[in-house]
Amino acid sequence: MRIQVPEALTASHVKWDGEAGRAWSAGLPALAERYLEEWELRLDGEPRHGVVSLVLPVVSADGVRAALKLQPVNDENVTEAPGLRTWAGDGSVLLLDADPETGTLLLERLEADRSLGSVPDVMEALEVLTGLLRRLVAHPAPEGMRRLGDIARGMLDDVDGALARLRRESDRQWLRRCAGAVAELVHEPGDRLLHWDLHYENVLSADREPWLAIDPKPLAGDPGFDLMPALHNRWDEAVATGDVPRAVLRRFDLMVDALGLDRRRTAGWTLGRALQNCLWDVQGGASELPEVQLAVAEALWARW
Repeated sequence: MRIQVPEALTASHVKWDGEAGRAWSAGLPALAERYLEEWELRLDGEPRHGVVSLVLPVVSADGVRAALKLQPVNDENVTEAPGLRTWAGDGSVLLLDADPETGTLLLERLEADRSLGSVPDVMEALEVLTGLLRRLVAHPAPEGMRRLGDIARGMLDDVDGALARLRRESDRQWLRRCAGAVAELVHEPGDRLLHWDLHYENVLSADREPWLAIDPKPLAGDPGFDLMPALHNRWDEAVATGDVPRAVLRRFDLMVDALGLDRRRTAGWTLGRALQNCLWDVQGGASELPEVQLAVAEALWARW
C-alpha cells in the first residue's frame, strides 16, 4: 500500500524550507516503507499529520498498536527521543523505538481524535494538564538537552534589534519589561526536563492512562518556563469571561499552586516566554507585539 502524503503537509514543508522541504515530503513514502519493513509494522488506519510530521497508525509483528512518526531532524525535535526515553511514559507517550539519524519514532498509540481541547471546562482541562506537567518536570534533564540559560541569553541579545523594529513606544516598553525579568533570572535557569509545548491539543486520551502528553520539544530549565502554552491557548474562553487579566491569573495561580512553584520566579519566566514569542513575531516581520502575548504579560506583571 503506497503512502499518500497529505497536500497540506507538503505545503507546510515548502513554506518553511522551500524546495528542500518539497524534496523531503516527496521522499516520505519511501521513508515510511523503509521503517514498516525494518520494524515489522503494518498499517492500521489513515495517516495524520501536524505542521512537520506524518503519523501512521501501525501494528507491530506481536500485535502492539503503535504510531510511526516521520519528521525531518531539526533543532526543535532532535531531543524528542532522549526526552521521551527519560520520561519512560511517566506522564508522556511511550517511546518504543527511534532512529536518531532520520528522526523517526515509534510511539505508543494514543487516541488522536480526543485531546484535552475537547474537555468543555477549561479549568478542568488545566488541572489535568498541570498534573501531567508536575510529573514531567519532576525528572532532571539528561545530558545533551538544549538549556534554558543559553536560550535566555540569546533572547536578551536579540532585544535591541527587536526594539528598533517596533513602531509603538508602548510595545517597546513591554519588551524591555519582559527582558528585564529574564535578565534577573538568567543566571538561575534550572535543570528540570521541560516539555516546552504543553498545551491542550498536545495531551491525548490513552488506554494506559486517561491522558498523556505528546510532541515535546525537550529543554533543560526552570518549570516556570513551561506554563505559557496553557495560559494563551483556549484564549477565546479567557476573553469570554469578560475579565481577561483575572482569567489569566486564575489559570496561572492554579498551575503555580499545583506545581509548588515560587510565584514571582514563575511569573518572571512566564514573562520570558512572552518575550520569546514576541521576538519570534518581530523577527518574522511584525512591527507590533502580538495582542495575546501582551495581554498575558500585562496580567502577569501583577505577580512579578
